[in-house]
Formats: sequence, C-alpha cells, structure tokens
Amino acid sequence: MKKAILIIQCKDQKGIVARVSDFLFSYHGNILEIDQHVDQEIGMFFMRVSWELDSFALKKEEIEPVFEAKVAKVFDMEFDLFFNYRKPRMAIFVSKLSHCLIDILSRYYSGQFEVEIPLVISNHPDHKKVVEAFGIPFHYLPVEKANKEDAEERQLELLNEHRVDFVVLARYMQILSGEFIRNYPNKIINIHHSFLPAFVGAKPYHAAYERGVKIIGATAHYVTEELDAGPIIEQEIARVRHHNSPADLVQIGQDVEKVVLSKAIKYHLERKVLAYRNKTVIFY
Repeated sequence: MKKAILIIQCKDQKGIVARVSDFLFSYHGNILEIDQHVDQEIGMFFMRVSWELDSFALKKEEIEPVFEAKVAKVFDMEFDLFFNYRKPRMAIFVSKLSHCLIDILSRYYSGQFEVEIPLVISNHPDHKKVVEAFGIPFHYLPVEKANKEDAEERQLELLNEHRVDFVVLARYMQILSGEFIRNYPNKIINIHHSFLPAFVGAKPYHAAYERGVKIIGATAHYVTEELDAGPIIEQEIARVRHHNSPADLVQIGQDVEKVVLSKAIKYHLERKVLAYRNKTVIFY
C-alpha cells in the first residue's frame, strides 16, 4: 500500500487536529494512523499522521505546496512529508565488535527492516567476509589521529556517492567530527551502554561489576557534537544478580544493545521520531 506520512510541529493552539483531518478528508484521504502530543511545559504541539495515497485527490508533488498554503501557514507550522514507497538508504559504521552489525544484517535479510544498505564502513577489516556474505559492499577505512580528517572526507564521499539517507553507528568506536555530524543532523543513530557517564573507558562492564550494579542497559540516540548527549530514541534495561560474572554482564549488555538499536532504527524508518530541543517525541 502506498502511503504518505506527515510530521508536524508548531505552537499549541485550537483547531489543529480538526484542520489537518479536514484537509485530508477534503482530498479523499483515508487516515491510517494519527497521533499527537502537547508539551505543556513549552506549549508545543506535535503530530504524526499517515494516509493512503491510492484514492488521494492530490498528486505526490502537489501535496506539500497545497498543505503549506491551506494549513501550515495558518498555524505557522514546521512539517516534513514522507512517502513509504521509496526505501531509505542506510549506511552502517562498525569497528571490531560485531553483535550489533550482525543483528542488523539479520533483520535486514529477514525483511524486518524496510531499508536498503548500500555499504558498510569500518576502521577495521574484521567483518569484511560477513558483510559481503549479505551482498553488501564493505569499505575498510583505517582511522588514525594523523589521518582522521582525510578518512572522514572519504567517508562523506562514499555516503554521497551511495545517496545515503542516514547512518547507524553499530558500535563504531570513533568520535565523529562536528563537520561530519552537520551533514546528517538527526540522521546518525548511535548505541552505547547506559552506564555513561559513570563507567567510562574500555571496560565499563568490568567496572560496573566491581561496583555491584543491579541493572545494566543501553541507549540509542541521535548523534550531536556533544558526545553521547544527543536526543534519546530508545532505552532498555536488564537486571543482573550477584552471581553474574563480568563476562555475563558483557553478554547481557550486548543483547540489550542489539534490541535497543533495532528498535531505534525501526522507529526512524517508520518516521515515528520527532526530535526537538535535544529530546524526542516517539509516536509508537
């Protein structure tokens, strides 16, 4: 089924839902999903609505200007319009840890993700065979302090060549520059353990074990220039017990990371994430 998705944000005011619904009704739009939220602290209105295109009286290229004139200008709205019949193109960045990468590739292969993956980029060669087994090009681009700028320039070239819409950092252990991030605002998804900022460093699960933590978890968020402080898309936790070893904690943590990252990717693909003021509205 061909459908359109409209994401709206504006100052909260009377009549928005009625006006949007009337716009769709007047052009014979059959609404499939509709959800809205008001942030009462700042007086902002957010909305996501999807509808069938088969019977819609406006052509694809007419929807945006007509909606702008008849609805958006009236309420001083910001809005984005998407169509589901073009699959988004997702690039994956990965380092040595493979659990998130393989989980994504498995879900992609099984059809859980409506997405195209034109390439995988890594600063290590370890996963070349795995990635290419799925028929996806693998690009090994070493990143050192001396060549970081050149490496990022080549990464951006590849993303542009392959018309990439968004990037997933599947445990990519490099910090992206501000210039890189500005090319993909709210279009780079990262996953990390949720101990931050308490247990930093190379072995956070071992440090957590030493402190006797009772829960561990993972956070998926959009990447911003402030490290690990971007708008949060999804989080989850798992309880641990005193008899769990550091290796157990690593395994449990990686399992949670896979699930949280896959949910974040799915929400992004389905246009269910609206980012504002370094936080998000998730239209479940």
